[in-house]
Amino acid sequence: MSNPNPSDPPPFYRLHVFICTNRRPEGHPRGSCGATGSERLRDYLKARVKELGLPGVRINSAGCLDRCELGPTMVIYPEGVWYGFRTSDDIDEILETHVVKGGRVDRLLLRPGDTPDSRRQSVV
Repeated sequence: MSNPNPSDPPPFYRLHVFICTNRRPEGHPRGSCGATGSERLRDYLKARVKELGLPGVRINSAGCLDRCELGPTMVIYPEGVWYGFRTSDDIDEILETHVVKGGRVDRLLLRPGDTPDSRRQSVV
């Protein structure tokens, strides 16, 4: 990806992954990523990135990314690609396909306008 402003410094990280770990009160109508296992999956992704020795990849917790009903969620920059994930297998697929190879995991992509119902249909 070329830098749109040549006077900007180069990015500090090649990829910066933000995983929502926000927790809302139990029973909140929107749910929360933290209540659906995002912290455990974030820790798993951090460990896998370290095990693989991937340079320039940073995994961070984020507060609410405002896609709670689709959680857990992550966004990967600089591309701004969003994923909804549930399992360590999903994390491994995102890691291999997106982080290592630069592709996309279509079945896990979050698109504008996605709803929990549309996600359930597309993941099946």
